[in-house]
Amino acid sequence: MFPAYFMLISVCSAISVAAFAYLHPWKTASTVERYQLGFLLSALGCNLSNVLVFTPMTVEMMMKRHRMEKDLGIGTEVGYSKNAETAKRSPALAAMNRKFGMIHGLSSLANIISFGSLAMHSWYLSSKLDL
Repeated sequence: MFPAYFMLISVCSAISVAAFAYLHPWKTASTVERYQLGFLLSALGCNLSNVLVFTPMTVEMMMKRHRMEKDLGIGTEVGYSKNAETAKRSPALAAMNRKFGMIHGLSSLANIISFGSLAMHSWYLSSKLDL
């Protein structure tokens, strides 16, 4: 589901960047509007990094790990406990778990930065409401 999520959020971010840049041209935009465009571009960049870099790396690593778990006779259970026990005896599986965790962590960081940037833009939009 994550590849579809990252693709959808990237498309929506690209549309938001295009619409905001069209409605607020850089030369005539205020400082606040320029910051908003920066937030939108930041969200788009983080989402594209997830789509183009981190998701393919994560999926590839996940497939390799599943193959290794199958070769080691684990991986049919739900959860991490069997993997953790086997990783204590298998340096290759332990290294793969660390690399997977690092890639997944970077993907999560990019997602959090994107969320924060979009939250800042939502705050800006909400400040424009006249209730």
